[in-house]
Amino acid sequence: MPDVATAKKKPSRIQLRNRKRILDAALEVFSQHGYRGATLDQIAEQAGLSKPNILYYFGGKEDIHVTLLNKLMDSWLDPLDHLDPDGSPLEEILAYVRRKVEMTREFPRESRLFANEILQGAPRMGPHLESGLKPLFDEKCALIRNWMDDGRLAQSDPRHLIFSIWATTQHYADFDAQVGVLMAGETGVVDGAADFLEKMYRKLLTP
Repeated sequence: MPDVATAKKKPSRIQLRNRKRILDAALEVFSQHGYRGATLDQIAEQAGLSKPNILYYFGGKEDIHVTLLNKLMDSWLDPLDHLDPDGSPLEEILAYVRRKVEMTREFPRESRLFANEILQGAPRMGPHLESGLKPLFDEKCALIRNWMDDGRLAQSDPRHLIFSIWATTQHYADFDAQVGVLMAGETGVVDGAADFLEKMYRKLLTP
C-alpha cells in the first residue's frame, strides 16, 4: 500500500484551471513586454488574480517563464520531428512550410515569446536548445542532405534551408505590427504567405 503521506496529491480542477489561467495571462504579458519588461503585477492583473495567488502556484516570474518555454518547445519542434524519411521529400518539406505558416496564425504570442528569449541570448532556454533542438536539427539536416544526394531535392545547404523556413514563416507573427501597416489591413495575409512560400520553396527544391 502506497505511503499516503508521501504520495503526490493530484491537483484539483480549480488548481488546474488557475494554473492555465496564469499561464495564459503570462503568455500575453511576456509576448508584449518581453521577460525583462514583464512583472508579476502585470501577470496578476491580466489573470484577474492576486499576486499572492500567483505565487501559490509558481515560484516567481522566472518559474512561469520557464514553464511556458518548456511547453512551447514541445509544440515548436513537433512539425520538424514529423518530417518522414519514407515520404516524398519535396512534399514533406512543403508540408513543413505550410505547418509553420499555420502555427503563425494559431500561436503568434508563442512565436514572439520564443523570439524574445532568443534575442536575449536564450538565458533560460539554452539547455533545451542543446538537448532538444540540436539533436533533432542535426538529424533532419542529415535526412535532407540524403534526399539531395539521392537527387530527390535540388542541392542546397540543409541548415540554411531550415533557417530560412523559420525566418520566412515566423516573420508574420514576430513582425505582425509591421506586416499589418504595410499590408494596409488586408485580409488573408497568412494564406497569401503560405501560397507564396510554397511556390518559392517548390521552385528552389525541385531537382
